[in-house]
Amino acid sequence: MIQSRLFALLALLLITISNSTAQVLTSGEMEVYLEILNPSSEINNGVVKVSIEGGQAPYQYKWSNVDTPLIASESVGLIEGLEHSVIISDASGNTVSKKFTIPAKSITEIFNSKVQPAVDVLGAVLFWDAFATLGIYDPVVYVSHKNIPLPRIEVSTDEEYQVKKWLAEEGSQVKKGDTIALLESNNNMEISIHAPADGTLEQVSKEGSVISRMPETGSFKASLLGVIQFQNPQPLLYPNGDIKTNNIPFIVIWLILGSIFFTIRLKFINIRGFRHSIDLARGKYNDPDAPGTITHFQAMATAVSATVGLGNIAGVAVAISLGGAGATFWMFLAGFFGMSLKFAECTLGVKYRFIDDEGRIFGGPMNYLRYGLEKRNLKRLGKFLAILFAVLGVGASFGGGNMLQSNQAFKIVSEQIPVLQGQGFWFGIGFAVLVGAVIIGGIKSIAKVTEKVVPVMAILYVLGCLVVIGYHFEYLGGAFVAIFDGAFSAEALKGGFIGVLIIGLQRAAFSSEAGVGSAAIAHSASKTNHPIADGFTSLVEPFIDTMLICTMTALVLIFTGMHEIDSGIGGVELTADAFGSVVSWFPSVLAVAVFLFAFSTMVSWSYYGMRSWTFLFGRSRKVELVYKVMYLGFVVLGASVSLGAVLSFADMMILAMSFPNIIGLYIMAPEINADMKIYWQKLKDGKLFINPKFIKTED
Repeated sequence: MIQSRLFALLALLLITISNSTAQVLTSGEMEVYLEILNPSSEINNGVVKVSIEGGQAPYQYKWSNVDTPLIASESVGLIEGLEHSVIISDASGNTVSKKFTIPAKSITEIFNSKVQPAVDVLGAVLFWDAFATLGIYDPVVYVSHKNIPLPRIEVSTDEEYQVKKWLAEEGSQVKKGDTIALLESNNNMEISIHAPADGTLEQVSKEGSVISRMPETGSFKASLLGVIQFQNPQPLLYPNGDIKTNNIPFIVIWLILGSIFFTIRLKFINIRGFRHSIDLARGKYNDPDAPGTITHFQAMATAVSATVGLGNIAGVAVAISLGGAGATFWMFLAGFFGMSLKFAECTLGVKYRFIDDEGRIFGGPMNYLRYGLEKRNLKRLGKFLAILFAVLGVGASFGGGNMLQSNQAFKIVSEQIPVLQGQGFWFGIGFAVLVGAVIIGGIKSIAKVTEKVVPVMAILYVLGCLVVIGYHFEYLGGAFVAIFDGAFSAEALKGGFIGVLIIGLQRAAFSSEAGVGSAAIAHSASKTNHPIADGFTSLVEPFIDTMLICTMTALVLIFTGMHEIDSGIGGVELTADAFGSVVSWFPSVLAVAVFLFAFSTMVSWSYYGMRSWTFLFGRSRKVELVYKVMYLGFVVLGASVSLGAVLSFADMMILAMSFPNIIGLYIMAPEINADMKIYWQKLKDGKLFINPKFIKTED
């Protein structure tokens, strides 16, 4: 009896000790250990893993990297050489904060980490949101519900699912992570669907129904399983828990306001002058004896070749995936207003050009900022703005106009031709040879190539788009309904009305380069006796670049349902998937188009950068040759090395060029308007030179 009591007492004591030990392990202070990894010499691929001793599960990880989820104990894709942080909290409310830096080993990693702060500073200026700073609007994105989309297993948009069973009733309260439904795919795979958030369940698709990603005729919204309704609107969050905000970037407002101002100031010249613009591009008013070296069409082709690039494919895809179908409307509208801004800058580019004794032409914003403002007793301001523009122009030509194009062209082509993978240096050498063969000959050589390449690449790409649109022609009405509906009553999930508006305007402003001043450099070489004529010719450029090609890309994404994808897939890959969903070999055609886009952009930007370079360092041929050799070196560098922050910084320089340029355009607006009135009168009075072959044709 006594033995049994002693045994029971001993057992109770052991249980008490074990329970106290377990309590120490689960609710005691946390010990956090970080495993920092730099797996390769590639930039932006740092890895950090967290391990924890003590505390009470479950744990939450608040990373400084917004793309790392709160439940993830590992963060990837981190920038080497910069400080990052993570805050770990347990179920009892204990927190531990850790700061860490992934050692930068390779030269590219070190260089990338040194340039990144400069990118942040320039980005803070270009993308500063004055409206939010002044408290004019609340930048936080709120959502009243969260959609439960179909799972994405394959690339195809016509995959079908049967709703086998709803495990949660209509109108019931569900918690994030709850299993709420079972689906069966068309290849007999059973899939569990989990609630994406806490809230009230609304069943959109009923049990037994078959649904797919392809919308029904007349509708252009992806099929949904259901919706989680929130009791109160909630802020939209990044994966790491940070609140998402809508930004109205200052640079976008700067460009759009400039476009609207000149459209009104010049009395909608983008509409009134469009027909005359086409006549100029056709060569109707080409005077062979006029000063200059290239025709109106060649000038237009050179300018278009510089703007039609990866932004029309990758950039639009990103914009549409973020802003939905509605972003297309604002993108189109911004391209429309951008035509007037192009008119203003290209007019002045020709008017203030300088032609030396050898017939070489030096023109562009550097000239009209320097000498146009001097005429208005603003010599110091003009000189400062001209030098600033030229410095930015050189940087932009090496980065956004060169390395970015070379880098992305290699990425896309190597995906279609696997033997090229890992051979970026040799691809760059070959690319540099092609580019060098054109740019060594100067603007005449560049113009001869672009006038042939631009129509081919534009027709090739547009035809590809038309095939996709034709394949889904019955959805045409629904597509336009989705565009207009999304533009004015955008779902909060996509960022609300402000978010969709800004995404569309931003893509158009970045794509057409209206206001940047780059096109004025190309047009300055045009053969003409009337500077205003090149203003008219340039009207076509935003129309082709933004209103046609960008809109075509957007329609392809909408017609194939890719605008509803929120998988984080890259821009070029998203567009390739859209083409591939119709014709399997279309991504190869897309790769050819991208290569041509990149090539033509690099060729044209070499001239823009060279004219900026000669403005700073002199007009001698030796100075030009130094620049060309450097430019070709950057072609190789862009294809063979990953330079994330460097490319971002140089790409931002393209946007920054608009600051000095548009300031000068505002000041010189009365001069542009006066010249336009004189030219219009000459056109009406029949005093302009008309090419004899057009007179015969008209007779």
